[in-house]
Amino acid sequence: MRATGEYLFTSESVSEGHPDKVADRISDTVLDAFLAADPYSRVACETLVTTNRVVLAGEVRGPETVTAEYLTHLTRLAIHDIGYDQAGFSWRNAVIDCHLHSQSADIAQGVDAAGNKDEGAGDQGIMFGYACTETPELMPAPLYYAHLVLRRISEMRRNKDKLVAGLLPDAKSQVTLRYIDGKPVAATSIVLSTQHVEGMEQAEIKRLLWPIVESSLPKGWMCAEDEFYVNPTGKFVIGGPDGDAGLTGRKIIVDTYGGAAPHGGGAFSGKDPTKVDRSAAYACRYLAKNVVAAGLADRCTIQVSYAIGVSKPLSVYFDLHGTGHDVDEVKLAEVVQDLVNLSPRGIREHLHLNRPIYVPTSAYGHFGRTPDEEKGTFTWERTDLVHALKAAFGR
Repeated sequence: MRATGEYLFTSESVSEGHPDKVADRISDTVLDAFLAADPYSRVACETLVTTNRVVLAGEVRGPETVTAEYLTHLTRLAIHDIGYDQAGFSWRNAVIDCHLHSQSADIAQGVDAAGNKDEGAGDQGIMFGYACTETPELMPAPLYYAHLVLRRISEMRRNKDKLVAGLLPDAKSQVTLRYIDGKPVAATSIVLSTQHVEGMEQAEIKRLLWPIVESSLPKGWMCAEDEFYVNPTGKFVIGGPDGDAGLTGRKIIVDTYGGAAPHGGGAFSGKDPTKVDRSAAYACRYLAKNVVAAGLADRCTIQVSYAIGVSKPLSVYFDLHGTGHDVDEVKLAEVVQDLVNLSPRGIREHLHLNRPIYVPTSAYGHFGRTPDEEKGTFTWERTDLVHALKAAFGR
């Protein structure tokens, strides 16, 4: 996004009941099941959801105790937790097909450590990380508020708040903010579509959602009433996997920075941390966030690249978008590699990624979340490199 002038920027989010997010949730449920049984399991699970059917596919290497029957059971529990018990998609009677198979030996030999060879990257690819000062969480504001609105509605629905009685799990949001000289100042339009029971009127839903959205934004930021679009088609009863098929990894911009920053070539959910698509993207966010938290820049983008079977990154690139405070970007790339080992093994160990911590990432974004020391989740959101980064640049 530009640092000068006036412009509009838009980001979207989807709820945990969106078909693609149902698929992400199930894939991460499979991953967590394997990591709970063996922290060094290898998992690449893809999920398809459609009308009363779930298909699991991909490759795994882990304990035989994690059976197809067990994964089917966990899949039903995940669907139940999201809230689907509808005629077209129910945790009770959806047909669940498990087609997971053993990991390719060709991939395994490139990734596994052996002799003097360190663990290699699980695939080639480019990964990006980003942080900015637009919100306290150092995330782009349009995406942050798009997520926040849906999370609040979901929490109210789960707590059986009467205000949202009749709303169902599938929902989407879209937030457009006005920027002046690089800073967000107000919402100009908001789109909110939410699944609901038969019989609810569009005007009724708009009336009950208005105060939830308004209170989720900074004071005075709410858009005009005629720019608040709720269920624009007029009706949204058939939703979730019954209304549209869902696939793992189709909401990568929702998962990251809402379009405010570049995205690498891969999705996250269902992949164990030897897959740098996931772990290196987490490391990039970790580094970018710490750079901004240390006051070295107001915006920071980092790119890294890998080759399958090779442990060291092929490149590390920083762009501070002209917002750096007397910081040389080439030196910054050298400093962060001294602070964090960016090999797949180094990332996993530094961020403690070989744990069953991934289900919470499957909805409302992988970044801008609060680390939970007790559960070990979102370790890449810590800002524990701030002191070292400041010292490296004489701050």
